[in-house]
Amino acid sequence: MPNKSHAQQLLALLARTSFKLGQFKLSSGGTSDYYIDCRTTTLHADGGRLTGHAILDLLEASNIEAEAVGGLTMGADPIVSNVATASAWRAQSLPGSPLLHGFLVRKAEKAHGTGRRIEGFCREGARAVIVDDVCTTGASTIVAIQAAKEAGMIVVAVVCIVEREEANGRPAVEAAAAPAPFLRLFTANEVRAEHVKQFAAEQS
Repeated sequence: MPNKSHAQQLLALLARTSFKLGQFKLSSGGTSDYYIDCRTTTLHADGGRLTGHAILDLLEASNIEAEAVGGLTMGADPIVSNVATASAWRAQSLPGSPLLHGFLVRKAEKAHGTGRRIEGFCREGARAVIVDDVCTTGASTIVAIQAAKEAGMIVVAVVCIVEREEANGRPAVEAAAAPAPFLRLFTANEVRAEHVKQFAAEQS
């Protein structure tokens, strides 16, 4: 049996640890019969490793060249760290592989110290990928896109782990990121289907 890809392994873990059925209120103010808390997966030891490599695989397959990866705290925090670390591992085993340096966007500028909005890597003209865990309305992703652009970085792609496929989410992100593409690892329906499959297997 062939080895499963990083994305396939990540999907299985997301469905097992991050997907819940029930009645939930979303940060957007709406309600849903399911909830996906990606942080239980992205902060999981193996889930973090898989997250980093799955996103790098997606960027490579999409011919995206970048030198930075960042997003809005705190949903993006573990994603950024895992992608940056995974890029360092790849560069060690495959000389010439790109290193992606991480940065985090604060929700508001610091009121002390340097007063920076962006922490970590930040260089004008740098090609940056913006990441997020779940895209519903796209609001948090758009904040990170705007902050990166205001800092002089060039946004070359936006990646979310799970897209909920809400009516206005993707179009809003695409408009903010244009001409950079919006990419996703999974749709919420794909995670749900894997969750249901796993549950059925446990019951059989």
